Amino acid sequence: MPSISRLPEFRLEVYFSRWEFAARHHLTASDAQTMTVRELLGLGGEEARDAFDDLPLGYVETWGGPGLRDAVADTYDNCDAGDVLAFAGAQEAIFWAMQVLAGAGDHVIVTVPNYQSMETVPRAAGAEVTGVPLDESDGWRLDLDAVRAAFRPNTTLVAVNFPNNPTGYVPDQATWRGLVALCEERGVRLLADEVYRGLELDPARRLPQAAELSTTALSINVLSKSYGLPGLRVGWIVCRDRAVLARLERHKHYTSICNAAPAEHLAAIALRARDRIWDRNREILRGNLALADSFFAARGELFDWRRPDGGCVAFPRYRGPDGVESFCTRLVEEAGVLLLPASIYASELGRVPTDRFRIGLGRRSPEPAFEALDRFLRRA
Repeated sequence: MPSISRLPEFRLEVYFSRWEFAARHHLTASDAQTMTVRELLGLGGEEARDAFDDLPLGYVETWGGPGLRDAVADTYDNCDAGDVLAFAGAQEAIFWAMQVLAGAGDHVIVTVPNYQSMETVPRAAGAEVTGVPLDESDGWRLDLDAVRAAFRPNTTLVAVNFPNNPTGYVPDQATWRGLVALCEERGVRLLADEVYRGLELDPARRLPQAAELSTTALSINVLSKSYGLPGLRVGWIVCRDRAVLARLERHKHYTSICNAAPAEHLAAIALRARDRIWDRNREILRGNLALADSFFAARGELFDWRRPDGGCVAFPRYRGPDGVESFCTRLVEEAGVLLLPASIYASELGRVPTDRFRIGLGRRSPEPAFEALDRFLRRA
């Protein structure tokens, strides 16, 4: 078993380090359309702009500055600033939560496919980890009976990601509340990666946040995905169990210590303007999904396409005889179009289909990428 000091390569980041900025067309981006500092400050008005100009560039509180924590708390129905702990992005939050809440002798349940660190970090910390695969044959449905069957006497944590990366699946309200109730019934913490919340085109698909439904659950979120502001590197955990937050805060001293003051200031502006940002990003996504619908419908012999329920990524099937790994490699090398092949999401905890790829549809103007993809397919 690996240790925290010998974590396996993070396949997605290794792949991105090679291609993210080298490819001409980034058609697998996981974030919504970003904006400039000028545009973001404009959402806050002159007062926010003046405050930014006069901002001291010193340390901020490890927990996050009051302005940021208040703004985060306002996005939750029954949580306040004392229930918020800021992190340098969602990855730092996942890194500490998954090992502080589970270690040697503990058992963790994780949905599959997942964001790799949600399974590798607790395993490296010495926990036993069981995967519960989402049901590919039923729209990636989460089976509560499968979760229930995975519980052991030493289960301490259930970790999920909805809207799911890479499938775009969002459980229905009854399944989601059933999962929360199941964890509470068993005395097990629920950790929910909710970074794509806000991009559901159907408002009925938007779930209550885990920390709103349970006093012991942890909600992880970030400015990177649905807000489209990954350059700020501002994430957080919200949990009404403040003793857990205090443990996490002590561990954060070993990594980021605190966020950058300018980033927190800009993050608070974005959080207060979330409805305007989400409206804009959903409108971009709506247009891009219509384009994807048309593109894949015309090529049904090569692709199986399913719209995401939420978020801005999807996981279509590639039916070509060369296989998805060869397809994605040739596509980026010959046509400059970047997609993520299924191997990026391979898991030791359960089968992830090997004939799929992740596509990202949250950014403006994907037309040139689809045109390059079309030319590639016509030559193939």
